[in-house]
Amino acid sequence: MEKQGKSGHLVLVMVPFQGHITPMLQLATTLHSKGFSITIVHPELNSPNPSQHPEFTFVSIPDKLTKSQLSDKDAAGLMQSLNKNCKAPLQRCLEKILHSQGHIAAIIYDTLMFCAQAIADDLRLPAMTLRTSSATTLLLYYVFPELDERDFISKIESPGLQALQLQHFRALLSQNPTEAMVEFRATFMKAVMSSSAIIVNSVYFLEQEAISKVKKLFPAPIFTIGPLHKLAPTICSSLLTEDYKCISWLNKQAPESVIYVSFGSMASIDKQELTEAAWGLANSERPFLWVVRPGMVHGSEWIELFPNGFQESVGQRACIVPWTPQREVLAHAAVVDLEPLWLEFNRGEYL
Repeated sequence: MEKQGKSGHLVLVMVPFQGHITPMLQLATTLHSKGFSITIVHPELNSPNPSQHPEFTFVSIPDKLTKSQLSDKDAAGLMQSLNKNCKAPLQRCLEKILHSQGHIAAIIYDTLMFCAQAIADDLRLPAMTLRTSSATTLLLYYVFPELDERDFISKIESPGLQALQLQHFRALLSQNPTEAMVEFRATFMKAVMSSSAIIVNSVYFLEQEAISKVKKLFPAPIFTIGPLHKLAPTICSSLLTEDYKCISWLNKQAPESVIYVSFGSMASIDKQELTEAAWGLANSERPFLWVVRPGMVHGSEWIELFPNGFQESVGQRACIVPWTPQREVLAHAAVVDLEPLWLEFNRGEYL
């Protein structure tokens, strides 16, 4: 275990998915540069490579997640299982750190690893939570039980989220609010409401209205410290091999002409959803870069379930790759700078 830094020892608790690993490592790098010593506790799944971050101490805890859970569409159920499976090992881990070092200045946990809050309370340690996405998503959790359309929209609507988008999202939630979703939302909210502070990977001037609403609804102080990739731009933590041929393709496209589509590192779709997305992109008549992750489509290894005639119809207008260097793609001049597009596939896994 590394020596305690001059500013104290922080324990960061990570969620094992791409969009959560990278911001947490970026936050750790930023805090380490301010003099804190850092221990990162992480589930066994998608463990980070300690050799890439020798300045941190990494501790792995068992998560006991099965292949069927990881491939299931029930993201809320997956998060519940992750927290239930990790709670006891995480408590033992923190107790061991306390015993060996005598002090933990604070615990910072990903909002989706909410079991850490109850453990911190039990150990009488201050705990802050990191929201790796926008402040607006916290409002979605807050109003989730409120399915009256007018109230739902009025509590969230902001310049970044217009009423039409929220109408679609509300309809999506109300169609199938599973027991796992309701339980997940309740435990998530209980933890965030109990935290000592909320850290958001965002910029205040981009989300002023949403942040003002969060401050009124959540008792903990909120700190916007993003974008984290600007504070620690050298972090490399991709779980999949980045295909750089897409950058050469982008270099040949006109400025702000390319639609970039990615379902992330976790979501999965079926053949019908793949077909709908494929023809939607084809009919856009715009060049597009589409990330189709291996195994993302149920029943296929990669793109063998594309509809007949799709690839021929799009030709060189499309670049389809297993994974991209996302930071470089999003910063590329050829990629269209649009407000967030909501890809809605009749399930509520976007919370």
